[in-house]
Amino acid sequence: MDQKKLIEAFILLAKEKNMARAEVGNIIENVIESLIRKKFGDVDNFDIIVNTKMGEIEIYQELEVVADDDMDDEVSQISLSDAKEMPDSEDVEVGEIVVKIIEPTIFGRRSISAAKQILSQRIIEIEREQIFNDYKKRIGEIVVGNIHQARRNGTVFINNDKIELKMPRNEQIPTERYHRGYTIKAVIKDVQISSKGPEIIISRSDELFLRRLFELEVPEIYDGIVEIKTIARIPGRRSKIVVTTNDKRIDPVGACVGIKGNRIKTIVNEVGGENIDIINYSNESELLISRALSPAKPSFIEIDEERKYALAVFEDEEIATAIGSGGVNINLTSRVTGYEIDAIRQSEYNRLEGDDIFIEDIDEITDAQAKTLQNEEIETVADFLNTDTEKLLSIKGIGEKTFEKLEFIIQDALESKREEEKEKELDLDQNV
Repeated sequence: MDQKKLIEAFILLAKEKNMARAEVGNIIENVIESLIRKKFGDVDNFDIIVNTKMGEIEIYQELEVVADDDMDDEVSQISLSDAKEMPDSEDVEVGEIVVKIIEPTIFGRRSISAAKQILSQRIIEIEREQIFNDYKKRIGEIVVGNIHQARRNGTVFINNDKIELKMPRNEQIPTERYHRGYTIKAVIKDVQISSKGPEIIISRSDELFLRRLFELEVPEIYDGIVEIKTIARIPGRRSKIVVTTNDKRIDPVGACVGIKGNRIKTIVNEVGGENIDIINYSNESELLISRALSPAKPSFIEIDEERKYALAVFEDEEIATAIGSGGVNINLTSRVTGYEIDAIRQSEYNRLEGDDIFIEDIDEITDAQAKTLQNEEIETVADFLNTDTEKLLSIKGIGEKTFEKLEFIIQDALESKREEEKEKELDLDQNV
């Protein structure tokens, strides 16, 4: 066996795998040790020296000199006559220790070939361990790579510094199409060990990817001046991000948008045109939810803090915008604020309330009008609002002008009640 060529071959392989010479030496030493154990059964009296610089392997066996007739262990003993034939050992005596040089060729071609395979396998295992440990530390970091394979099942594989990264379909932005040779950014989401080695999962759909993009593009976020409170995202369609700052001189939303929108445009382009709403944080729940519902503007919001529930009321023509296509807007608002939110039309809300406001108690409605409505079992504001307009107009004594006047008075009564309830809530908060 040409020791030098063998070692040089493994050093070259190790260099490709970013392994140190010392590490290669340790691997070769361990393999030689296993060969010795296989051939001799014991390694206690053997020394192995691997010189990776010189390309040499030296194996030494320490043997105790015994009388020729006392030989009973060829692994740890040597007869006196054999010892004297060794170089510089003419004067050796019984009881002394001599060192015998073992040539690697004694292990035979098969064993050496097996050793080569073990060495190669061990180097591959170490490389896998290094890759796993390296990328495990980098979870949450953005990487850039070139697509080298896009499979039929939708999985895309990316090269990053000669390491293969995997982006499953569910980690992709649904509106994007990936082709071989494209350069893309993604965030390292997870690192797992499989039978084939480390599996590095990257994502472009994860909320963490959007967070990292903002950190890259907005120096105030990277420096900690502006803080991202929460992110909710439906990849490829819409995202909502709540930001805040303790520095009164900084506008957190403006910092994220940038001059002429240059910062947010860069991020939007990176995520395939995904709409991104940037929301200024408030510790007042109603204000936060109202901002998060943008582009819709609620007329008012009722909040149950204990249940973390909010009912947002919108003008009838605003309800579609509030809910969004497929419920996107209301869904993201719920996620980004932490509240379960229902959105309803003003007209629908009006029908739900007013059951504790009796028509006869409203000063602007005459006794005759109240009695006319009572005869039709319309006693409360809720009853009036839940009755079809046609039926109300068919009641004797209620024409179009009277109906419009009654409707205005009833709406005004509802508004007055809401204002009273708000004042009560404010008084309660102040007392608390």
